[in-house]
Amino acid sequence: MNMQIRRILGLLSSSRSDWIGLHGMRIAIAIVFLWIGGLKFVPYEADSITPFVANNPVMSLFYEHPDQYAQHLTREGELKPAERAWQTANDTYGFSSGLGIVELTIGFLTLAGLVSPRLGLAGATLAFLTPFVTLSFLVTTPEAWVPALGDAQHGFPYLSGGGRLVLKDVMLMAGAWLVIADSARAVLSHRLTPRRTREQSGRVASQVQS
Repeated sequence: MNMQIRRILGLLSSSRSDWIGLHGMRIAIAIVFLWIGGLKFVPYEADSITPFVANNPVMSLFYEHPDQYAQHLTREGELKPAERAWQTANDTYGFSSGLGIVELTIGFLTLAGLVSPRLGLAGATLAFLTPFVTLSFLVTTPEAWVPALGDAQHGFPYLSGGGRLVLKDVMLMAGAWLVIADSARAVLSHRLTPRRTREQSGRVASQVQS
């Protein structure tokens, strides 16, 4: 094998490369949650998640009229005062704001893992659990699949734009697991270091006395 290629592969497989990848994954997860969490306070984002929430057996309980959502959907960038008023009465924006707070919390906790393994572990765990909720939308939300409007390709396995977006959360789950493992190692390392220091101090003291 060419020496230059060996050198590159050696760099890619080094512990430093692992460090870059894990911290890069941590930052990437934080960016996703912070950005999308922030958007949850904006009406267009709250409107766009209405089908997912309204069809979820648990989340729909936070809506006043989940069974009426299909009549009030709008496209992104479109302003219809009547539909905006319905969404307000449906508590669409209140729920979305609460969800935004949760997502921002996950993002900040995950990012805090750069300096605090314990906080990072909490954030990564929440980030790992989130896709279990979002991926369930593929089962509960009809809009996750291409509708039968005349084309032969509709229903399973033909994901709609929303369904394709949801499916990507499998990568979030895998990435969050890697961050969980790294954070757990860091937490254990921090706990063991003081103990080892005390044990070494005790041995030194014993040797001095003897």
